[in-house]
Amino acid sequence: MLYIYFPEWLKPEIIPGLPVRWYGLMYLLAFGVTYLIFKRQIKEESLDISDDDVSNLFFAGILGLILGARLMSALVYDTSGIYWSKPWLIFWPFMSGRFVGLQGMSYHGGLIGALVGAMIFCRRHKWYFPALADRIILGVPLGYTFGRLGNFINGELFGRVTTSRVGIVFPYAERFSPAEDWVKEMARVIGMDISGMSAVNLPRHPSQLYEAFGEGILLWFLLWFVIRKSKKFEGALTGWYLIGYGVVRFIIEYFREPDAGLDFPLLWGNPGPNYVFSSFFNFTTGQIFCFAMILSGLFCLVLFRWKSRKRVGSGLFL
Repeated sequence: MLYIYFPEWLKPEIIPGLPVRWYGLMYLLAFGVTYLIFKRQIKEESLDISDDDVSNLFFAGILGLILGARLMSALVYDTSGIYWSKPWLIFWPFMSGRFVGLQGMSYHGGLIGALVGAMIFCRRHKWYFPALADRIILGVPLGYTFGRLGNFINGELFGRVTTSRVGIVFPYAERFSPAEDWVKEMARVIGMDISGMSAVNLPRHPSQLYEAFGEGILLWFLLWFVIRKSKKFEGALTGWYLIGYGVVRFIIEYFREPDAGLDFPLLWGNPGPNYVFSSFFNFTTGQIFCFAMILSGLFCLVLFRWKSRKRVGSGLFL
């Protein structure tokens, strides 16, 4: 049998019946890890920053992240149109009388929101933004890892159909008709008995775990152990983070199923359903945003290098 069933013991709720979910806990762990790594750098560099300043900084960043992530998820990735007609529902955590939390958070929106929040904080407190961003960004990939693990536990944002040994049958994935030839062939290859089935749930790439490793652990390792040691100007880590994340996520998007209704905004290759890979030239919304991140990272490297030559002084403060 060349596939794995999603573990039945994994449920979105930590305690059944209570409105406390693993996804929310993973967000808290993500913020906590980023906070601790930032504090470690303050201690290592003997920076004169109070605990209150750090708390206020993270409050501004987290507030911006939540606002940006939710707004982009609701207004860009949701295709029902309900949030455009009823915008007050964007931050309403109840549905049909049940607490469901804020379902749907966009990484790219969260990044923009967090950057805006941090920029406003720096402007008010006269901190040098590129230096601050470099020290925060070192904890972001590890924090991001927890977010993607939360997606996996929720059984959401899974990948495209696959016959590889790492394929997982996710309980909420789209089912297919067993009468279709390609379904029969795929079931034969992976050794799945579909006789008597009215609908077939085929294995998917666990793209959440690919992202947790690639955009999380691997990117953090490169930033912390390689790029940080060779950094020549403030802001370099931020630029390389944007480039690194953009490149890795762009590649993993080929394994991840596009969001329903968005499919491929740039369809330059052979057309095909979004649940199977059909062409390297069919680009998802996520890939378009990632390409923009790569360009933004290159721009940051040029801009911050230029600013470093004109800057008087060093460290976090202007």
